Amino acid sequence: MTSTALQDDARGECEGRGERREQEAHGTAAPGSRQASASAPDSVSSPTPAQVAGALQRAFRQGVSKPLAWRRSQLDAMARMLRDNADAITQAVQRDFGKPASETMLMEIGLVLDEIRFVRPRIAGWTARRYKPMPYLMQPAASWTVAEPKGVALIISPWNYPVLLSLEPMVDAIAAGDCICLKPSELSPATSHMLADLVERYMDRRAIRVVQGGPRETGELLAQPFDHIFYTGGGRVGRIVMEAAAKRLTPVTLELGGKSPVFVDRTANLAVAADRIAWGRFINAGQTCVAPDYVLATPYIADRLAELIAASARRFFGDDPQQSRSYARIINERHVDRLKALMPDPDDPTTGRLVCGGTVDEADRYVAPTVITRVSAEAPVMQEEIFGPILPILEVADATEAVDFINRRPRPLAAYAFTRSRATRRLFERETSSGALGFNLPLGHLISSRLPFGGVGASGIGSYHGKAGFLEFSHVKTVVRKPAFPDTLRLAYPPYSGLRKVLLETLSGGRHGDRDGSDHAPGNPCRPTAAYTLTGDRKSAQNSPTPPATAR
Repeated sequence: MTSTALQDDARGECEGRGERREQEAHGTAAPGSRQASASAPDSVSSPTPAQVAGALQRAFRQGVSKPLAWRRSQLDAMARMLRDNADAITQAVQRDFGKPASETMLMEIGLVLDEIRFVRPRIAGWTARRYKPMPYLMQPAASWTVAEPKGVALIISPWNYPVLLSLEPMVDAIAAGDCICLKPSELSPATSHMLADLVERYMDRRAIRVVQGGPRETGELLAQPFDHIFYTGGGRVGRIVMEAAAKRLTPVTLELGGKSPVFVDRTANLAVAADRIAWGRFINAGQTCVAPDYVLATPYIADRLAELIAASARRFFGDDPQQSRSYARIINERHVDRLKALMPDPDDPTTGRLVCGGTVDEADRYVAPTVITRVSAEAPVMQEEIFGPILPILEVADATEAVDFINRRPRPLAAYAFTRSRATRRLFERETSSGALGFNLPLGHLISSRLPFGGVGASGIGSYHGKAGFLEFSHVKTVVRKPAFPDTLRLAYPPYSGLRKVLLETLSGGRHGDRDGSDHAPGNPCRPTAAYTLTGDRKSAQNSPTPPATAR
């Protein structure tokens, strides 16, 4: 893994997902005063990525991050950091790409605080032993699982939600007891610099560090021996991360993306659907990984739905969204140019018809909320994840055709359906595959700490939030204990003949196995068999947080 590969293939860790978008996402300097240039750390005053990784490995071996008291104290420190500096953080995000302060508070700072509130009181329970019953042959014995920290985690975060997607994985890693190296995106320099400063001031520098920089620093970090790598961003860089991790067999979490579809049929409340789709698509100027990417609507409602979505956008942002304080900007000029190329071409009817929007101001990095109808599946806007405020609407005959359309494309990070039909809901749940599925609500799963968040296939590997995140950053270790006396295991020692053979077949669950002990024998001791204690009480022992009496 080299920094050159990162520069050529990704140009930073942006969360934009399409191939063209990832190739064009290099620019770190934006026009005007909204975004300062992102400079790499001073190599004289700042430790190198290798030095940071080495220091964190030493801290983990010394046990700095393992005590539960330390984990709680660091979560408390993060919460205090966010509350003390909420205004400064929102201003930094606004400098990077004009995100409204209210959106940063609601969708970033607020969600991190929610994650802390959910996780902190549950750490002791999640780290407690989980006793499991043992088979007859092993009795008397005790067995349990325990979640232990993986070690040192590298978290590579994107620019589009630079606070949420940096700190929320950190919450889960802290809860698991890991040391952490955070690499924020150079495409949101004001926020990245602020996070680096705040983390150093508020949190334990021995076990939690921030490395700033661009593709070169990211490449150097990926060459270090981390115990887990958590990456949020595009699929091209995700493949590079996975390739680097494979050299050391390092486990990875990849939060990627895709074109998240929305199906709307004639049974839906179109006014409610329009408001919710417009909110999910145009919040953060469409730069959200699980935003509705395109709409599949049944005949007779597609045009009406398009007009309603356009009306919702006008109600949210006014007749001139460029003047609205509630509407964000695109991260850099390259993304503006990319989005401009996805707009309908008047000379090509397959690219669709504008219902609203279409305005682009490159100097201001502004792309208007745009709704397009009568779009062909072969149009440029349907060939990559849009990752901007453009919403194409296509017609399909019914839910079955919509499901077929979705299934002929890579599995998305989310899929949504607006319908009152129970049969349609069951069809989508049974026949489509996506990281998450939402009925009558986009983005809902993103907000709950009780729900795992992650992709499937091309949209990602692994999941986090709440207990899922704790387990993602943990290794669940199996522990077995058996006393020396009575030595019942002697029954399993060869030679296998006579009474010993009969007892083995009985205790392993059956006496009718083949003489040669083939795998087809129902009583084969190599096959996982009954998980009963000597009392025969299977349910009471399974997953019990306290040991069964027979195993003590």
